[in-house]
Amino acid sequence: MNKSLSIVAWGIVGALGVVAVGVVAVRRGEPINALWLVVAATCCYALGYRFYSKFIAAKILALDALRATPAERLENGRDFLVTNKWVVFGHHFAAIAGPGPLVGPVLAAQFGYLPGTLWVLAGAVFAGCVQDFVILLFSVRRDGKSLTEMAKEEIGRVGGFVAYAAVIAILVILLAVAALIVVNALKDSPWGTFTIAMTIPIALLMGLYLRRIRPGKVLEVSVLGFFLVLLAIWGGQWASQNAAMARVFTLRAPSLAILIIIYGFAASALPVWLLLAPRDYLSTFVKLGTIGLLGIGIVVLHPTLHMPALTRFVDGSGPVFAGKIFPFAFITIACGAISGFHSLISSGTTPKLIARETETRMVGYGAMMAESAVAVMAIIAACVLQPGVYFAINSPAGVVGQTAAAATGTISSWGFPVTASDMQALAHAVGEQTLFNRTGGAPAFAVGMAHIFSQSLGGATVMALWYHFAVMFEALFILTILDAGTRVARFMIQDALGHIYKPLGRTSWYPSILATSGLVVGAWGYFLWQGVRDPLGGINSLWPLFGIANQLLATVALCVATTIIIKLHRARYAAVTLLPLAWLVAVTFTASWHKVLDPNPRVGFLAQARVLAAGPATSASAQLIFNNRLDAAVTAVLVVMVALVLIESVRQWVGVLSGGEESRVKEAPFVMTRLAEERG
Repeated sequence: MNKSLSIVAWGIVGALGVVAVGVVAVRRGEPINALWLVVAATCCYALGYRFYSKFIAAKILALDALRATPAERLENGRDFLVTNKWVVFGHHFAAIAGPGPLVGPVLAAQFGYLPGTLWVLAGAVFAGCVQDFVILLFSVRRDGKSLTEMAKEEIGRVGGFVAYAAVIAILVILLAVAALIVVNALKDSPWGTFTIAMTIPIALLMGLYLRRIRPGKVLEVSVLGFFLVLLAIWGGQWASQNAAMARVFTLRAPSLAILIIIYGFAASALPVWLLLAPRDYLSTFVKLGTIGLLGIGIVVLHPTLHMPALTRFVDGSGPVFAGKIFPFAFITIACGAISGFHSLISSGTTPKLIARETETRMVGYGAMMAESAVAVMAIIAACVLQPGVYFAINSPAGVVGQTAAAATGTISSWGFPVTASDMQALAHAVGEQTLFNRTGGAPAFAVGMAHIFSQSLGGATVMALWYHFAVMFEALFILTILDAGTRVARFMIQDALGHIYKPLGRTSWYPSILATSGLVVGAWGYFLWQGVRDPLGGINSLWPLFGIANQLLATVALCVATTIIIKLHRARYAAVTLLPLAWLVAVTFTASWHKVLDPNPRVGFLAQARVLAAGPATSASAQLIFNNRLDAAVTAVLVVMVALVLIESVRQWVGVLSGGEESRVKEAPFVMTRLAEERG
């Protein structure tokens, strides 16, 4: 009876999912209700988790509840610690949910809501969730080893070295793009700048409170932090309305970039308990609470999507970023569907906390599914805006014009009517001086989120409050990625330099901490400065570079996963990782070719450098020419490195399948668990 009910229930879910996806895919000529996207996503995730992840767990990974995990066998109370599965899920989700699922889908909305929605759903279920799940389990079975260590052991020394270099490169690019998003969200915004500035002393106070004043009183410091954040938001409104304070906190992009670089260095060099840990804790609560509220708001309000399913910019002429729908929609969305950065987390802290192998399914597959749901919300937040408003916010001045009249004229000529008075009224409603040319995705997401919240919670009179809450929400957890990522990169560089001079490898030696922090911050700070000085808004060149690097890292992760599956004599199931791998190779290698060699100066780095070289010679143009050539070189080097990993992997596959290579995997020996049969 129960089995029959289950079949009927899942049949209904499947039918509803087919109908919802069908409506989203084929509806044309009239606005669509956002609830169709929510239903389609919910059904796809439910079916993917119930059936596809279960198939992977049983047939490929053979999860064993009786096998002791490294958290149990190597428990030391510091790095390895048996942890409740819900706590691990929260940690993993907070660690992987960076700017990608919010910003990428918003930028890709220039193609319309359809391409992004379909890729987020299909990419997550069949690629992103699979990568996170299998890498997590394989790391758990190797005592929590990192992706680079697994690549070295399973693919070979070349694969390990290249993977290490690729990880450092993607971290530098990711941190630069994250910082640029914060700069674009906060420039000329005294309210947002004041609020974010205040979160730094709030985090410091929380750290001192837990460490010195009231050790262990987590609930007290949580309540204190919550009320202080609300006070900071209210204080931002006051600062924006006070002439003297507004002058202090109204900053241009270069000033903000310098301040963020200084902050990144301090966050990396200061003790972890003083700034990094309390900021992580504060941002996790804000992140989960806000995402939950946004989901409820979308369901209750079920707003209409004003953006068409497909826009005229599928041909590659888009103002937000240049490039055709293939491959640029896929590398732009990035983390909302699959993210190579996640593989670092799945082989970093998370496998050292897992209590039982069976929990890797919920943590690995489930947390990525939750991040994909955030990407769907971001698509909705962007597409509930009128298209003219969306393009006015996201288009750089170098494309649409320097003045409000020029920008609205250009955008209206595309068939997306908008007026200067419309934009002025919207800016006034959200408490900003202007919303033109706020590139980077974050401001558009904040406006869409404020629109949804103001319609369901408080009305239009509090739209400014919700807008700046959204800006604070984005910037707060993006800065968390910035300081945590800088510290992770510092650890990796210290580890490498320790082979040259041992004291440099000591994470407690302050000369090494200061030197390596300076190296990391200098690297991503350079790319940030390039983006700030870019007349096309920076995001036009840096986000595709980030997307390519991120997806190339996912390619490395899937190479490692496929190699292990084949070595486990489960080659008949290798398509589970091999098909996403083949798709990523096609997307990233094609995108890399376009970014390096495309003759369109809005797409190709080298083409833009040639156009600048043919124009008037100025110090700014000389710097931009160098920057474009550097971007081209970085892209080419990344592709070559990943191609080497791919070649080494294929060589391993052919050797194992033909019998010429040993198929032994480097797993830790089986040890029976001592944990109770039912735990947590």
